[in-house]
Amino acid sequence: MSGPHGEAFSGRVGWGSKPAVVVIDLVRAYTHPEGPFALPEARAAVEATAELVETARDEDVPVVWTVVRYAPDLADGGLFVRKVPALACFAEDAAGDWGDLALEPEAGEVVVVKQYASAFFGTSLAPTLHAAGVDTLVLAGVSTSGCVRATAMDALNSGFHPQVVRQACADRTPALHDNNLADLDAKYADVIDLREALDHLARE
Repeated sequence: MSGPHGEAFSGRVGWGSKPAVVVIDLVRAYTHPEGPFALPEARAAVEATAELVETARDEDVPVVWTVVRYAPDLADGGLFVRKVPALACFAEDAAGDWGDLALEPEAGEVVVVKQYASAFFGTSLAPTLHAAGVDTLVLAGVSTSGCVRATAMDALNSGFHPQVVRQACADRTPALHDNNLADLDAKYADVIDLREALDHLARE
């Protein structure tokens, strides 16, 4: 990394010995063109994530999914739903099925239900992964600046090696996507290309 802080932000967390793929909130609200959080590059991210998931399954690497879900009255949404009112689309009784995953989990794959940006906050994700011996998280999903970023930071905080797959994430604009990936790569995670992720998974 060039610039006056290049050496300060030149480290890599690398890969541990046992990875899992974590697909973050890749649901219709983001991937459908008419969704309340529709993203312009969502289709490419879905296709890249599908490749990750297929390779992980072929290699017996665990795949974990996250979704956002709220009680019908949003009582468990706290101030987050006040700040982002469109999150009401994830209430249990909301119309549109916007919380449905764009890719289908297989039987036995864990689906973590969350109410906030990080997949770790208030959920069973960390103990589930630790119990399975997982030490590396290959992160995909949406959005890069929101739930992917928050999950990557908490993965590092929780002792996991976060690997964020560039092509398997998406955001509201290319600039938001790229800027957040650059900052994540500098401080909290390794941002890697899809090919590198697939090659690592295929070695497991």
